[in-house]
Amino acid sequence: QTTSSALKGAIQLGITHTVGSLSTKPERDVLMQDFYVVESIFFPSEGSNLTPAHHYNDFRFKTYAPVAFRYFRELFGIRPDDYLYSLCSEPLIELSNSGASGSLFYVSSDDEFIIKTVQHKEAEFLQKLLPGYYMNLNQNPRTLLPKFYGLYCVQAGGKNIRIVVMNNLLPRSVKMHLKYDLKGSTYKRRASQKEREKVFPTYKDLDFMQDIPDGLFLDSDMYNALCKTLQRDCLVLQSFKIMDYSLLVAIHNIDLAQREHAMADGTSQADTRRPAAQKALYSTAMESIQGEARRGGTIETDDQMGGIPARNAKGERLLLYIGIIDVLQSYRFVKKLEHSWKALVHDGDTVSVHRPSFYAERFQRFMCNTAFKKIPLKPSPSKKSRSGTTVPRRS
Repeated sequence: QTTSSALKGAIQLGITHTVGSLSTKPERDVLMQDFYVVESIFFPSEGSNLTPAHHYNDFRFKTYAPVAFRYFRELFGIRPDDYLYSLCSEPLIELSNSGASGSLFYVSSDDEFIIKTVQHKEAEFLQKLLPGYYMNLNQNPRTLLPKFYGLYCVQAGGKNIRIVVMNNLLPRSVKMHLKYDLKGSTYKRRASQKEREKVFPTYKDLDFMQDIPDGLFLDSDMYNALCKTLQRDCLVLQSFKIMDYSLLVAIHNIDLAQREHAMADGTSQADTRRPAAQKALYSTAMESIQGEARRGGTIETDDQMGGIPARNAKGERLLLYIGIIDVLQSYRFVKKLEHSWKALVHDGDTVSVHRPSFYAERFQRFMCNTAFKKIPLKPSPSKKSRSGTTVPRRS
């Protein structure tokens, strides 16, 4: 029950100290033991020769695997001073929409980073994952998996509050019209009444199939890049025996936004400043999936704010903001039990908890067959003129 402002203050003091002290250490390769290091520093309220005085209660701040996380931040082009500036120069903003997990979420004032509180088990699991995560990111920095930039713990008043710093999937500067948490499972996958009453509810698989029965249409290069990325990411999750993860899909409807603006223009002057694009490398949905695929394709790509261009069945232009979330729930005994019990009562295949390989296959099948579709190709006139000869179509 630490007050939110005290927690935010402690996080900022702790991160400022740990990033600062890290910058005095020379750059070097990441070694296996770096993944298991935990550094701890005490912050008495009156200050010490290492820490500044502050007006919160005394607390201790722990940094997990500082050298390994420094490497991850570098991989994503985040310089130490930018990281500090984003997280510590302005107060953190608390997001009201805490997930089902009951976690607290904060976003940095410049929209770059999300700070999320995690349970002890999840923090422990992330520590175990780090060497494998490191290996995977080295081979493939373009991924829809969460990008972890730091893992910390604030100890105050006999409580441990563990937090992880991650990439922000949903920039606040872009209005999201719809948001879905998709698992590819249909058993009880409908948003609750309580969720629906929220200002910005998160809907689920059955809602998606009802609202967008035809799926979301992507240009074929984009569709292929997205499905390939999902396939690679699922393989990684499967190798870690992780499941029950979701694909968060937020949709900004460009045409609807323009209509809303037109209506608002009558009453008030709309804010026309372009929000700044996110700085961290590969942090946007667009960067995550565009591996070798060239920029461009059939949909104009200026001004996309990192979203993936798509259309709905009505032909409205959309921007999709997507990422895989909830990967720290490892498939432990509890889950196995939960599944065998549900399977006895219901049809086992539709239940959301499953063996990691089955889960990954069903997840990919749903995303690449139901949720996302290729825009049907029209024969393009440019191709004909390039080849010089037109091939007569058979009737």
